[in-house]
Amino acid sequence: MPHTMVRHFPATPRMTPSDTPPFFTGRTEPFDQPFDAWPQQPLLLSMEQGGIDWPSSCRNGTCRTCIGQLVSGQVRYEIEWPGLTKEEQEEGYVLPCVAHPCSDVVLREGY
Repeated sequence: MPHTMVRHFPATPRMTPSDTPPFFTGRTEPFDQPFDAWPQQPLLLSMEQGGIDWPSSCRNGTCRTCIGQLVSGQVRYEIEWPGLTKEEQEEGYVLPCVAHPCSDVVLREGY
């Protein structure tokens, strides 16, 4: 008869709605490339760390090379609103070089 080992682990604390996960999940369209989206850094950096080649240049929100459309999710900015028009904001466009994730995100490349 095979021997079965039983391990006991301490109880895991319950998460509350105010708990923030260490990272969110991200995905790009149309190529369906997944990446870890870290809330303490811009999406562009998280995508690059995940091996995704996303267009970029200035990395400060002015050149618009990295522009993409947020298909789902939420982002925040640590600077005054970057180089996007009010209409672009309303249509979900973001600049990943300065946008930090606040949830799981799906980004579509380009304008």
